[in-house]
This record gives sequence, structure tokens and C-alpha cells, in this order.
Amino acid sequence: MIVAGYVLVSLVSLGIIYVGLNYLFAPRKIAAGFGFNEVPENAESFLNVKGGRDVGAGLIPLALMIYGDAHALGWVILTAAVWPFFDMLIVLRHRGKKATAFGVHGLTAVVMVVAALLLLLG
Repeated sequence: MIVAGYVLVSLVSLGIIYVGLNYLFAPRKIAAGFGFNEVPENAESFLNVKGGRDVGAGLIPLALMIYGDAHALGWVILTAAVWPFFDMLIVLRHRGKKATAFGVHGLTAVVMVVAALLLLLG
């Protein structure tokens, strides 16, 4: 169970690092896939900030994986699942694309909760 948890955490962590790097180097292109119907003008600065934070968010679990404490990693991933959950709610609140809200953000939150449970119960 712990190995499966580590695999899921690795996928989510590397995925958000990839997304973060895109927000740093191709912000308008990646922002279009977030789920909103439009990307505001002059949003690049804020998108760059999001990119840096996404990279950091992906590095934290990887650091805990290197440290080797599955239990601590489980708690971090469980609490971090609020990020994609709130992303889902924000997209829905602003009448964005429901498929992206549920299929990207919601699914990511569910995968993170499953990974956390595997790590905490394994």
C-alpha cells in the first residue's frame, strides 16, 4: 500500500511541477486549461506567482519522500488535497468548465486523498 501511495504522490508532485513550470514560461497557454472561460488581460504576473507556488507545492512531497517518512507524507498530502479541491470550487463558482473542474481539479483531489490514505493506513 505504501508503494502505491508513493507512486500516486510522485505522479501528482511531478504533474504540479510541470504545470508550475508552464505557468512560469507559458502562462497564457497553460491558464487556458485551468477551467475558466477566459484569461484576464495582464494576468501574466499573477500566473507567474502561481507557477512558482505550484513548483514549490510539488517539491514539498518529493522532499518528504526522500526523507522517507510515509506517515508524515500522508498527512501532508491529505492536507494539500484542499488546493485542487478549492481550485474545483473556484472554477465552478465562476461558471467555468465543469469537465475541467471535476475531471482535473476534483480528480486530482481524490487521487491525493487516496494516496494519503494508502500512506497513513499502510
